[in-house]
Amino acid sequence: RDLPTGAGDRGLMAVPAPPPPLPPAVVAGTPAPERSVATTGELRVAAALTDARVRVDSGFRGASIVLYGAVFNPSDQPADVVVVVRGPDEPIRLVKKTRNMGVWLNSRPVLFEGAPGFYMTASTRSLSDIADFGQLRRLGVGVNHLRINAPEESRTVTRYGVRDVVVSRLGEDYLDWRRAVIRLKEAAQLYDTDPQGVEFVDRGLFRAEVTLPATAPTGRYYTEVWLFQDGEPLSVSNLTLTVEKVGFEREVYEFAHRRPWSYGVLCVLLAALTGYGASRLFRRS
Repeated sequence: RDLPTGAGDRGLMAVPAPPPPLPPAVVAGTPAPERSVATTGELRVAAALTDARVRVDSGFRGASIVLYGAVFNPSDQPADVVVVVRGPDEPIRLVKKTRNMGVWLNSRPVLFEGAPGFYMTASTRSLSDIADFGQLRRLGVGVNHLRINAPEESRTVTRYGVRDVVVSRLGEDYLDWRRAVIRLKEAAQLYDTDPQGVEFVDRGLFRAEVTLPATAPTGRYYTEVWLFQDGEPLSVSNLTLTVEKVGFEREVYEFAHRRPWSYGVLCVLLAALTGYGASRLFRRS
C-alpha cells in the first residue's frame, strides 16, 4: 500500500518484520540426568537453611529453623551426616562454693573466654558410632570435644623433681570446671546433642531442625554439615546464620555498647526521675 507523502517525495512501501526463528526441535525420549555430571563420581554433601536471618524483638520466644540438604553418593556404601551449629563466643564467669570454718563462701571466680554461647549437634546416629574419639576431638565435633579455652592465669610448681613447671591455675580441677560450663549451658537449653536429629526423608535427601531458645545470644552462627563414611570426614558444607536485634531494642542495644558511660548515666537519671515522680504521685497530703 502506498503511503501519502509530500510533493516531490516518492511513496514508501511498508515491509513487515521477519518472523522470529523457530525453537530447536526437541528430541523425544531423551531422559533427564539424575545428577549433575560434576558429582557422578564424587561423594559430597550440600545443605541450606530455610531462613538465614533471625530477628529478635521484644516478643521473641525462640525460633525453629529447618536445615535441609542432599548427599551425592555414587556408591552403595552408606554415609552419615553430622550437623554442628556454633554461636558466637562469650565469656563465662564461674564461682565455686567452698566451706571455710563452717561458713559457705564463694571461691575466686574463674573466667572462661572461649566458650560458645550456643552449641548443638545433630546426627544420623550416635557420634561414637560415626567416628572414633581422635577424629571427633580433632574436628571439635560434639560437646565432649568442644574446645573451651582455660583461663590464661598460670602458676609455677615443682613436679617430679622439676622446678618451675608452668601449669594452669585450675590445675587438675580444670575438667570439673569445664563440665560445670557444659552443665549450666545445657540447663539453659543453649547446648544440645541429638543423636537422631538428622533424618533422611528420601534417597540422599535429609533434614534437621535448629531450635534457638529465647535466651540465644545475638551474633553470627556458624553451621557445619559433615559427611562421614567409614569413620572418615569426606565432605563438609559451611553455612552462616545471623541472629540480630531489630526495632527499638536494637537501637538501645547499640547505644549501650557504643556509649556505655552515657547509657549508664541515662539509666541513673531515668531511675531517679521515676522515683521522684512516684514519690510525688503517692505522697500523703
